[in-house]
Amino acid sequence: MSANHMDPAEFRRAGHAVVDWIADYWTTVQHRPVAPADPPGTVAAALPTAPPTTGGEPVEAILADLDSIVVPGLTHWQHPGFFGYFPANTSGPSVLGDLVSAGLGVQGMLWATSPAGTELETVMMDWLAHLLDLPERFRSTSTGGGVIQDSASSATLVATLAALHRASGGRWRDTGIDRRYRAYTSTHGHSSIEKAARIAGLGSDGVRSIEVNPDTQALLPGALRAAIEADLAAGDVPALVVATIGTTSTTAIDPLPEIGAICAKYGIWLHVDAAYAGAAAICPELRWSHAGLEYADSYCFDPHKWLLTGFDCDAFWVADRTELIEALTVLPEYLRSAASESGAVIDYRDWQVPLGRRFRALKLWFVLRWYGVEGLRAHIRTGVALAARFAERVRADDRFELAAAHPFSLVCFRLCADDDTNAALLTSVNATGRAYLTHTRVAGRYTLRLAIGAPQTTERYIDETWAILADTADTLSTG
Repeated sequence: MSANHMDPAEFRRAGHAVVDWIADYWTTVQHRPVAPADPPGTVAAALPTAPPTTGGEPVEAILADLDSIVVPGLTHWQHPGFFGYFPANTSGPSVLGDLVSAGLGVQGMLWATSPAGTELETVMMDWLAHLLDLPERFRSTSTGGGVIQDSASSATLVATLAALHRASGGRWRDTGIDRRYRAYTSTHGHSSIEKAARIAGLGSDGVRSIEVNPDTQALLPGALRAAIEADLAAGDVPALVVATIGTTSTTAIDPLPEIGAICAKYGIWLHVDAAYAGAAAICPELRWSHAGLEYADSYCFDPHKWLLTGFDCDAFWVADRTELIEALTVLPEYLRSAASESGAVIDYRDWQVPLGRRFRALKLWFVLRWYGVEGLRAHIRTGVALAARFAERVRADDRFELAAAHPFSLVCFRLCADDDTNAALLTSVNATGRAYLTHTRVAGRYTLRLAIGAPQTTERYIDETWAILADTADTLSTG
């Protein structure tokens, strides 16, 4: 029996049905509960316990089950009332770019395996560098260059490996961890920093958590310098500092000029994680957040968060691509090619942990061409303005207080009440199905986070969410 491949005519018909389904989903998503209320196991229980034997089910049957089984079990990240985590934007151009990438099915591990894939990615990374006004040394025409990783977590891991290669004088490639290396980040640094340290062999204890300014929640340079000097005195090797532009808890901005000067003095690799807030730098008035970036050895941000490009798409740059390639390259005979050995091309397999890679540059290309610079700036500015609108509501109600600054589109706030009351407020608001928020702790206190970024979010949804919060606060206060 031969495989029942979908021929081009069948694909065309099914593809139209799927695109129509996605368009209908986007049209109706605001009418759905943001998050499901069903208990764990609901979706699994509705699925068969074994795969079909013969196949050939029509796409209409699959889409019907998508509607009845899968969609009710989703948290809808594109919902205009989704304010939970940092946004995971997508857009029509991005979906179409991903569709083309999937249809082409190319594997871009080497320039030779997909020349256009490599070269389009290089140009897209230079376009983004221009859009954000990154330092010249991050451009492919200089000593560095950019590459698309799957996420900022992978970018942090790659930066960690390159930092160990430098700190060991190149020994790390062959001998591994031969002494005690240290990484440093603020107490609000992303969890991926510790994960990268574990994978790299440093262990969780190899990460020094540096205290933050209690007012700004940003890393204290004096505390960083003290930790580095203490480790040097103990015979340890400071290898990596990860500074953050826009921490996950509060979007705090670590002071790069001071941190960069410290890293330069001690010869430590500086990686800047701007996963969420990096997109803000496309707006000239928000580039102040990137002051000091010229000190960075590597930098990343996620177009898949706030720049209308579907997951997964992290933009990662290095100032010296030679160091990165030396740290990561492995060259078996079957990967050799005349183009690679000419030195005239980029092989992105040497810029990441996996060998294989998808053609992710296509969705960036589609997004950048569809929206243009001004369209993307308008999207960012809308999010910032909506956050300011919500923050004004908080300031005007003496039952609430802001817990941190809101330079971008995240607002951290709480009731002027104990932690249990604030937790009850969050639970009640999320249970309405009309809005979805998350929490963090700021200065040890339970704090609500409202993160704006979904393309369909407008003033209406900000005002409705504030009304829900205010009404719920009334209910909690009256018992």
